[in-house]
Amino acid sequence: MESVFRHYAANESLYTATVSPVCEKYGLTYMEFTVLMFLANNPQFDTASDIVKYRHLTKSHVSMSVRSLEDKGLLTGEHHKPNRRTIHLTVLDAADAIVAAGRKAQQAFGKILFSGFSDSEYEQFTAFMKRIDQNIADHIDLTQKK
Repeated sequence: MESVFRHYAANESLYTATVSPVCEKYGLTYMEFTVLMFLANNPQFDTASDIVKYRHLTKSHVSMSVRSLEDKGLLTGEHHKPNRRTIHLTVLDAADAIVAAGRKAQQAFGKILFSGFSDSEYEQFTAFMKRIDQNIADHIDLTQKK
């Protein structure tokens, strides 16, 4: 089990190193980059609560990053009827170059991770990850029902 945690830490370090040049080029913090890319890659999840839930980030970090991205003209937030309390976030066209560079960096990260994998090995890995995700979801459901 220790190797899983070591793998996770190495994975996170590699990802950070891969996307850091994009952050530096566009003057973004890592957290701002993370929020922006989450919204760009997952348009169906467009609230700060979604970011907190699915990326497991703190509310305060997400809130500060959203505010900063709005100040930089990269994001906008608006209320949709009928729930006027929820702010829906939209990535603006001004972020297009950043998003493109971010996606390119994310693809480079994926290429590094799966270098030397055959198609069948990649498919097998994906199947294992889906099973792990389902195990996690099932466990969370069980613990929340107690």
